[in-house]
Amino acid sequence: MDIIDAWVWWLIGAVGLGIPLVLTAMPEFGMFAVGAVAAAVVAALGGGVVAQVLVFVIVSVALIAVVRPIANRHRSDRPHHATGIDALKGRQAVVLERVTGEGGRIKLAGEIWSARALDAELSYEPGQQVDVVEIDGATAVVM
Repeated sequence: MDIIDAWVWWLIGAVGLGIPLVLTAMPEFGMFAVGAVAAAVVAALGGGVVAQVLVFVIVSVALIAVVRPIANRHRSDRPHHATGIDALKGRQAVVLERVTGEGGRIKLAGEIWSARALDAELSYEPGQQVDVVEIDGATAVVM
């Protein structure tokens, strides 16, 4: 009867750890819940309290040590979607009015923009394709 009680308590603990996992979306709770299930298996097989606690700790810590860095790496590998003026950097534009180091006009993303050449000694003629290097206020810096 004592063995059954121990594994049942571990399963209750696993369910108890699963609740905050669902409510807070913190995966660490899920890893502790898996550790509790592993400890329940040890209890069901007749392992003592020390063995149950050791299995719980080892499985939980191992999951956190292995799964968490992998999850963080995947989270940071997501493509970054640039918005606003950052989305315009690197895009191509068409010169509408001659662009020099002092100014000009381009068509960028369907809109007409003031532009200036990155290299003040270069100029770009109407119809030429240019690349937007940066946006400086309301002026596109091109090359």
